[in-house]
Parts: sequence; C-alpha cells; structure tokens
Amino acid sequence: MDVADLKVFEAVARHGSMNKAASELHTVQSNVTARIRALEREVGVALFNRNVRGVSLTPAGQRMLPYAARIAKLVTDAKLAAVDEGSPNGTLTLGTLDTTVALRLSPILSHFARLYPQVRLSLTTGTSCGLTEDVAACRLDGAFVAGPVDHPDLHSETIFHEELVLVTPRAIHSLESLSSVPDLRTIVVRLGCSYRQRLEALLAEMGIVTATPLEFGSLDAIVACVGAGMGVTLLPRGVVANAAQQDLVTIHTIAPEKAHVDTVFVRRHDAYVSSAMQAFVDVARTGSGALMAAA
Repeated sequence: MDVADLKVFEAVARHGSMNKAASELHTVQSNVTARIRALEREVGVALFNRNVRGVSLTPAGQRMLPYAARIAKLVTDAKLAAVDEGSPNGTLTLGTLDTTVALRLSPILSHFARLYPQVRLSLTTGTSCGLTEDVAACRLDGAFVAGPVDHPDLHSETIFHEELVLVTPRAIHSLESLSSVPDLRTIVVRLGCSYRQRLEALLAEMGIVTATPLEFGSLDAIVACVGAGMGVTLLPRGVVANAAQQDLVTIHTIAPEKAHVDTVFVRRHDAYVSSAMQAFVDVARTGSGALMAAA
C-alpha cells in the first residue's frame, strides 16, 4: 500500500470531491481517480460512492480513513525524526482560534520567528471543534483551542487563561433588561465555536429565548454588529476592551464559573515531538507567562 495513495485517499475523503482533492495536491483529476481505483483494487472493496455531486465514503472507507491519516503521519514523523538533530527547522502547521490570534499570539509568533528563522510556520484559524478534529486527523501538527479537551488521541496543555464577557449594544446597561429585548439575536461565528455554545447555554439559563443566530466570519464584524444594535455575543474581555472604552458596546461581567475559559494547545499523543515543535511550545509557555505578568 503506497503512502502517496493514502494521502490522495484522505484528501478526497475530506473534500468529497476528486477535483478539489486534485487541486489541493497540485495534480490533475485523472491522476487522483486512477490512484483511488488502484487503492480500491488493492484492498478489494469500494472506498467511495460516486454521485453527480462528488463522492462520499462507503462504510469500508469510513473504517479505513483514520488509519490512512495515521500511516501517512507516521511516515512523515519517521523521516522527520531521522533528520532532526536538535536544531529547530522544517515546517510546523498549526491552528488557532481567531480570539487567540487577536489577543495572544502576535508577540509569541514574532519572538519565535526571531529565535528560529529556519522554521517555516503555517497558521490557520478555525473553531475549537474543527481544529481539534484536524489535529486528531493529523491535518495539523497542533492547535490552540478552548479547553477543556478530552480526546483519547490528544495531549493538551493549558497555555492561556481568558475571562469571557457578555457584549451587548451600549444602550443595554444590565443583564436583567435583556429579557425585554424583542427578537434578541446572538451574533456568533459558525457552528463548532465553544464560545457560541457557552453563550447559548448562558442565555438559556437566564430564561432568554433568542431568534435565529447571525453568523459572521470575523471578530471585527461581530463586534461592529453588536455595536450597531443587531444582537449580543460572548467574547474574551481583551477582544472587546477597546470597543467598550470607545463606548461602542457595553461589557457585562458574568459569573466566574461561566466566565473562565482556558486556551489549551493540543497535539497527538503518538506524534513525534520535533525540535521545532518543542521550541514552539517552550516559547508559547514563556510568552504566556510574560503576558499574564504584564496584565
């Protein structure tokens, strides 16, 4: 079984499309199709159902997918371990929450780049749910997500501590008055965001029924929409502090047990911890301590 074929299999499964997988892999669709057919002949079963909209995994393909990603990752780790002589270099593919980028990562990334210029750092943003899944599936080397994380395949370490606050239009001066707002909407990012889940739970406990959420892809858009009176959201205090100081929104403190959230760094238990990964985690730990001391 060829590792390259397994990488093609994983890409097709993730995209649900031969064409999109080919684009990601910088090849042509006919090559992807041929590799998938060869892999199906080798294992003796169909791995995909073909339809006019693309492809979907068969039950056999679903069972095989986790092993394909792990095998490809093990081969990559074996090569990395062979050439890793202790000097951080190579590529790190990491994920993070938008809020963590906005609040915490800029000085850490800048410091890491100065210390280890031979490391090529790739950073992508997403939700806690999506990023955790990507690390577990070996698509990311590690990620910053909202904790706690209880996943059998992942190691997690708390790096940052955040205080969540309820953010409302500036005209709303108390949480009690929220219940009288007609057609109250939550303004959130896409499904899988832990802050969105916490907001929905908080409002439900307050007995507040909300209309269909408004979904936006950026923090700036969410804060601007709250300021415009379109709804409420839940975000780390540091993200909205400037907007509150400018009297664009109102910040409401919530109970400590609901406000406290840890940002954790997750990576696979069985992944090779390269010199580059160890150096990054060390810098993140040190940087988080310095940020907390400054705060």
